[in-house]
Amino acid sequence: MQPRNLEVSMIYEQRVYLAVPGRLPDLLARFRVHTLGIWKRLGIEQAGFWTTAVGPDSNQLTYLLRWESLAEREAKWSAFVTDAEWRSVSAASEANGPIIERIASSFLLPTDFSSVR
Repeated sequence: MQPRNLEVSMIYEQRVYLAVPGRLPDLLARFRVHTLGIWKRLGIEQAGFWTTAVGPDSNQLTYLLRWESLAEREAKWSAFVTDAEWRSVSAASEANGPIIERIASSFLLPTDFSSVR
C-alpha cells in the first residue's frame, strides 16, 4: 500500500501524552501557562486539547496541531524543541521528577468529507 501524499492538504498531528500518575495537573499547567505562549511566538497552531473523561487512562492528554506541510512541521517543531525558553520551562516543570511517562504522535489527513479541512 502506498502512503498518501502528505503535501496535498492540511495535516493534523495528534499527540497523546500519558502523564506520570498524579502529575497530569502539572502537565496541564505547563501547557496553559508556558507552552501555548511559546507556540504562538513560533507560529505553531493548536487545533484542540482534550483530557480523558471516560476511558482506560485518566492520566492522558490528547491534542492536535495543525500544519500546512510536513516541512513546516519539521522547521517549527525543531525551533520549539531547541528554544531556550522552552528548555528552561521544561526543566523547571520536571524539577521534582518527570511529568510525562510516554508520548505517541500520529499525522492525520482530513478526508474529503471531513468537517475539518
